[in-house]
Amino acid sequence: MADAKIIDGKAFAAGLRARVADGVAALKASHGVTPGLAVVLVGEDPASQVYVKSKERALVELGMNSFDHHEAADMAEADLLALIDRLNADPAVHGILVQLPLPKHIDTQKILARIAPEKDADGFHVVNAGLLATGQPGAIVPCTPLGSLLLIRDTLGHDLKGKRALVLGRSNIVGKPMAHLLLQADCTVTLAHSRTVDLAEECRRADILVAAVGRPEMVRGDWIKPGATVIDVGINRVPAADPAAGPGKTRLVGDVAFAEAVKVAGAITPVPGGVGPMTIACLMLNTLAAACRAAGAPIPAEAAL
Repeated sequence: MADAKIIDGKAFAAGLRARVADGVAALKASHGVTPGLAVVLVGEDPASQVYVKSKERALVELGMNSFDHHEAADMAEADLLALIDRLNADPAVHGILVQLPLPKHIDTQKILARIAPEKDADGFHVVNAGLLATGQPGAIVPCTPLGSLLLIRDTLGHDLKGKRALVLGRSNIVGKPMAHLLLQADCTVTLAHSRTVDLAEECRRADILVAAVGRPEMVRGDWIKPGATVIDVGINRVPAADPAAGPGKTRLVGDVAFAEAVKVAGAITPVPGGVGPMTIACLMLNTLAAACRAAGAPIPAEAAL
């Protein structure tokens, strides 16, 4: 059997960003509205700073407004809530993203709940989660599951009816919304996790396997149904494979043992270069969709699930 097709998330994300840029230009021309995203970063976590800079750069590249709020690590919870209230009331802000993790003295759930659901660019608000879970229109979908679904459809076609799908991981950010998206696509869905009995056998039944459990290379090649589509959401930093790389050197791996899985699967996302680039592209898509809703304009087809 030939090796699996490698799903190029970087290339698909570039195409999606180009389509978003076209949508931004069209909204400006038709309604005089420029989509705007407010990115709130509290503290100086190095990884968060990198993520925020990449998001802000993408906004500018696509012709959107970027409202940057970089706050001190000792910012009071009440002050952060007041900032979100101001952003909720600002008509130029169509999406709000609070970069996680927040400092320990701030209640993350209280902060996320304060964001207006229609401006919840990350799709984490309980209202958006409820709309998605019940199949109602208007839900803002978390970016990583949305990006994963777009890659699945690009690989298998839009019609996923009757496919057996297994989602490994039950987080509110990826696992649960991913399962709901696949259910809406008429897949037969199993939501599994680290305590699932005979997990390997459950995985072997899946035509579509989405791994989002946060354990390096947990899913082995013999867990995968021959010809299955494998979406690896995991981003895990492990010691470099080559000792010559030097002490402290690391590499990124997914939740799937790629070298084994690529010999069994029909298609698979690599790590890095698979789902990762889709997350920021879908954040841009969510921001455009929120601006379109606010302006009474049609939302992009890829956000209309």
